[in-house]
Amino acid sequence: MHCMSGHSNFVSCVCIIPPSDLYPRGQIATGGNDHNICIFTVDSPAPLYVLKGHKNTVCSLSSGKFGTLLSGSWDTTAKVWLNDRCMMTLQGHTAAIWAVKILPEQGLMLTGSADKTIKLWKAGRCERTFTGHEDCVRGLAILSEMEFLSCANDASVRRWHISGKCLQVYYGHTNYIYSISVFPQCKDFVTTGEDRSLRIWKQGKCAQTIRLPAQSVWCCCVLDNGDIVVGSSDGIIRVFTESLERTASAEEIQAFENELSQASIDPKTGDLGDINADDLPGREHLKDPGTRDGQTRLIRDNGKVEAYQWSVSEGRWMKIGDVVGSSGATQQTSGKVLFEGKEYDYIFTIDVNESGPSYKLPYNITEDPWLTAYNFLQKNDLNPMFLDQVAKFIMDNTKGQTLSGSAQFSDPFTGAGRYVPGSSSGSNTMPAADPFTGAGRYVPGSVSDAVAPMGGVDPYTGMGAYQSAAAKVENIYFPKKDAVTFDQANPTQILGKLKELNGNATEEHKLTEDDLIILEKLLSATCNTSAETPTAQQLETLWRAVNWPEDIVFPALDILRLSVRHPTVNENFCSEKDHVQLIILLLKFLNPKGKQANQLLALRALCNCFVSQAGQNLMMEQRDEIMTQAIEMKSGNKNIHIALATLTLNYAVCLHKVNDIEGKAQCLSVISTVIEVVQDLEAIFRLLVALGTLISDDTNAVQLAKSLGVDSQIKKYASVSEPAKVKECCRFVLDLL
Repeated sequence: MHCMSGHSNFVSCVCIIPPSDLYPRGQIATGGNDHNICIFTVDSPAPLYVLKGHKNTVCSLSSGKFGTLLSGSWDTTAKVWLNDRCMMTLQGHTAAIWAVKILPEQGLMLTGSADKTIKLWKAGRCERTFTGHEDCVRGLAILSEMEFLSCANDASVRRWHISGKCLQVYYGHTNYIYSISVFPQCKDFVTTGEDRSLRIWKQGKCAQTIRLPAQSVWCCCVLDNGDIVVGSSDGIIRVFTESLERTASAEEIQAFENELSQASIDPKTGDLGDINADDLPGREHLKDPGTRDGQTRLIRDNGKVEAYQWSVSEGRWMKIGDVVGSSGATQQTSGKVLFEGKEYDYIFTIDVNESGPSYKLPYNITEDPWLTAYNFLQKNDLNPMFLDQVAKFIMDNTKGQTLSGSAQFSDPFTGAGRYVPGSSSGSNTMPAADPFTGAGRYVPGSVSDAVAPMGGVDPYTGMGAYQSAAAKVENIYFPKKDAVTFDQANPTQILGKLKELNGNATEEHKLTEDDLIILEKLLSATCNTSAETPTAQQLETLWRAVNWPEDIVFPALDILRLSVRHPTVNENFCSEKDHVQLIILLLKFLNPKGKQANQLLALRALCNCFVSQAGQNLMMEQRDEIMTQAIEMKSGNKNIHIALATLTLNYAVCLHKVNDIEGKAQCLSVISTVIEVVQDLEAIFRLLVALGTLISDDTNAVQLAKSLGVDSQIKKYASVSEPAKVKECCRFVLDLL
């Protein structure tokens, strides 16, 4: 055994990374208050490497398949790591992320936050937000591919379906729940919290409560053999077992019971109820057996109040501590207490009769004691004859209490007010209807845009004959070396539409006859029908035209789409001086609520920017912003899907050359997201080529694609009969995965 060190401040979470070919004994990941994650091998006290990137304490870690690691931080973000590199940053929570988990289904991840929500992420994008908890979410546990559990500061556990539905709420703890862990091969689980307890839940109910001689039980873990490990605020790790072979010696068990019996229980926790010492029975109360495991009884012995818990297995009352300050506890000194996720001034424990179970009665001093007593009897199906007795009990035990500001629970990890607000995710709205319908209308481009042939066969258009099934098919699809552009044009129609809309434009935007002639010459020069080089005057006129109002701008955007392929125009618009304006202009049209014609042409113009070096540099520099905005177009029509797939493909071509793994991670995320909604096989084909290009000659990219579950997403395309290029390309990609 050895001590591992590498952090400069306290370690807040630990995670095991499963064995791999490179590390057959697995690895250990630790997150710290120094904002770092250290990765250790089992054999070395020093870190193998340190992951840097978070801007605050790393407080949660979860490992997945193929070497992926998910981290959550007080900086309100989660990060996905592959080996020693950050692949993605998950942004959307507005407070610290206390819990993270990678789901069994590849590509799905969960984050739980102090903003009281849980988010489900797929391929780096937020798919769903789960709301229901009334305070910070502290722990997550996976039940199956479709269900998970969460625990929170509201003292509740919730069971969820990944569709977003809350299936069940479990109550039992009386204070913050910090940790939750599931038993192997079943849906039973354990929880620990701020109420000194470890609770074991079976078939949806709290089957056993184990008290510990420490107020805060920070964490729990169920081992493969069913043993339960807990860590608590007294600095001790304890293991509980059902196995007789592994049970501690009689001396160790007695030492634990002695330690437990000497503990001081603060009534402020509300776990035992606010009951005056004068009302409590003496030691004779312990002669009667308990009615259920974990039942608590308070007795008065020589002026002290002692708490006992019934153990079914041993058939005896076990002392779990002395209650301090119980006789004089008031609302002002004890603060609010939690019951079933809500705050109350008092939680009374009511024994209706000696042989029956005890009941919790929550009460706020603002409430009517008679109404509270009536509701309590109704809820627990008790005899109404007890109404006077219960109401009198409430009044006797709350004498002299007045309403005052409620005390706030502070976070035991950080103190109050520690959370840093972050950014919220934007909504995705369905775009407007496609205006390009009906015969004889100007249609800017179509599906069959020309693409440079590869190896004598053009897989994008289906030109040329494919080999027979018997012959070995050669991979002519990827890695793709050059950008794919949208070249098809009908200059006469474009100019005709431009002139028509110019006639309806306001005086402020209207182009002169000279302007229209200038644009005609520009279109001629960039469509290779003349040998002239575009002039500065032509580009200035085009810039004015593309700043037309949204409802009439599309023919000008089409001229921009065609013109940006020309080296002179590409250099001019994508140069250091003007590039920001071009991107701002085009991204403005990638608005889900905007016109589909403008969305389509803006995407195609971005694709055509890749034709020259200046455009490639600009597109790579602005990649994050462009791809983040472009993916909002996933709800568009099939032409928009083809343009979006082509943009991703062109990025893949550039990323393959520079081997930027973070850029590849973003593109893989886009592919994984878009391929779920795209129906058109031409768009699918271009996404497959992009995928193949990204993962060619890069084992890290292959691992990341697998962890996102891309292989299972594309399998169905391996059996597509027509066009054959989809099936063939898909099979080549699957060979790499």
